[in-house]
Formats: sequence, C-alpha cells, structure tokens
Amino acid sequence: MIDPTTDPEAIDEEQGEADAEESLLPIDEHEEVFSKDGRQIRRRGIYLLPNLLTLGALFAGFYAVIAGMSGNFNEAGWAILIAGVCDGLDGRIARLTNSQSAFGAEFDSLSDMVSFGVAPALIMFSWAFGSLGNVGWAASFIYIGCAALRLARFNVQLGTVDKRFFVGLASPLAAAMVTFVPWVAFKYDVEVTPVISYLSALLTVFAGLLMISNYRYYSFKELHFKGTVPYLVFVSAVIFLVVIAQNPHEVLLAMSVMYSVSGPLWWLHRRQFRPLPEQENKNQRPKVAVITNKNRDSAEAQADADKRRA
Repeated sequence: MIDPTTDPEAIDEEQGEADAEESLLPIDEHEEVFSKDGRQIRRRGIYLLPNLLTLGALFAGFYAVIAGMSGNFNEAGWAILIAGVCDGLDGRIARLTNSQSAFGAEFDSLSDMVSFGVAPALIMFSWAFGSLGNVGWAASFIYIGCAALRLARFNVQLGTVDKRFFVGLASPLAAAMVTFVPWVAFKYDVEVTPVISYLSALLTVFAGLLMISNYRYYSFKELHFKGTVPYLVFVSAVIFLVVIAQNPHEVLLAMSVMYSVSGPLWWLHRRQFRPLPEQENKNQRPKVAVITNKNRDSAEAQADADKRRA
C-alpha cells in the first residue's frame, strides 16, 4: 500500500487543492520563470501599471470597432488615438519602473493586433468598402494579415535589430494613416463616392504592405525623458501641442502620412547617393597599385644598398 505522504501524485493533488482553497476563483496564478545573474527565478503575478495601460489600449481598440460599425467615425478616430497613446506609454513605463515581463510583451502584441490590426480594417470597411463587394473585404483582410505578420516579425526580431529603427512601418502609425482618413472625412461630411472607396482600398493595402516591408523608420526610442533638454526644445513642444490642439484631425493625419512615406523616401535617398560596387572597385584599384609600386621601389632600394655594402 502506497503511503499518501510519500506519493508524488498525492502530494501534487493536495498542493492543488490547497491552492484552489486559497483562490476565490478557479483560476491558476500566473507564474513566470526568468534568468537573472545565472539563476532561475520564479515570479508569480503580473505587473499592474504597464499591463493596465495595455488593457486600456485594448479597450480603446474594441470601442473603436463598435463606434465605426455604428457609423460614429469621430469617436472611432479618437479611440484609435487613445489606443496609440496607451501603447506608446506601456513599454516606456515598464522600462522606467523595471517591470518588463514576457507576459507583458505577449499581452501588448495581442492588444496591438486588435487595436491596430482589426479595428482600422473594420472602420475603413464600415466607412467606404461596403459598396466594393469582394474588393472591399479583400483590402481589409490584406491589411489585417499584414498587421499580424508585422507583429510576428517584430516579436521574433526583438533584441536582434537596431533599436533606433523599426523594420517596416509600425502598426500604430499604419492604423493612424488608415483610420484618420474617415476621421477627417466625417468631420467635413465628405460623401463617399466610388472613386473615394477605391482610393481608400488602395491606401489600406499600401499601409499593410508598408508594415511588412524592409523600409527603416526612426523609432524615437533614443529619447530619454530622465535627462535634461535645452529650454528651446521644451518651448517647441508647447508650440507643437498648441498646433495639434487647434486642428487635431488634420494635423495628426498629415503627421501619420509624412511618417509613413519617410521610410520609402529615405530608402530612395540612400540608394541614389550610395556608390555602386563597380565605382568602389575602381576607386580601390589605383590605391592597391600605388601601394604595390611603393613596396617594389622600397625593395629595390634596399637591394641596391645591400650590394653597395657588399
């Protein structure tokens, strides 16, 4: 007969019953194992502040979908903007408070998929794609698929790429470029014509392709809020906020478009002014020849000196 005090299965069962009695709900506590100074550390629970911001971004994205499907594109645009602000803050707050975790990274990725992948596609579909039939849902799905690929690639390349740049357009900026079009159009009561619908479909597909491209975008992660800045920089920030407050719809749309096209423009600039490999080889050949001739002359001079000494 097996002693229940030494049976591993019985011990595990008793431990599970004890944990269940401690918890008010039948939900297991989150445990995360990470390495620190060569030691395996087990941590229970999740960090509250950064994950609350991520949850706020998720809720804003969900509300944007509801508002867009209801035809209220003004609230949908504001909701996407709030989601972008929360998404930009959660990572920085986690780094400043040293509360980064694998759970937070995965939660942030899922929140981005809803807020900046699904929500913009459905908002644009509700605004302009209803009359396009298969073209409309195809454009929306291309955007959603590209957003998923962009987030998956970002998670895989995390820690291996230059943090100063994003590889491909970041999903929040792609969502801004797509969502802010109906946001501005709703403000000015623009009638959706077939031409506008097809142009909006092209814009949506273009934004999706930018997300999975290899264009490099400046990430602004080098901005350190702990340090000091010149006084003029702070005054410029105040003026910048005032300009946005005067016409938030138009200014934010223009900013998102300019940032989105900065990647292709920078790529064209580098390709145009970068020397071709043939030119580099031509520039290097004379240098090699000169170095060879100098070495040969020095060797001959050394040989003549040796002969004279002999």
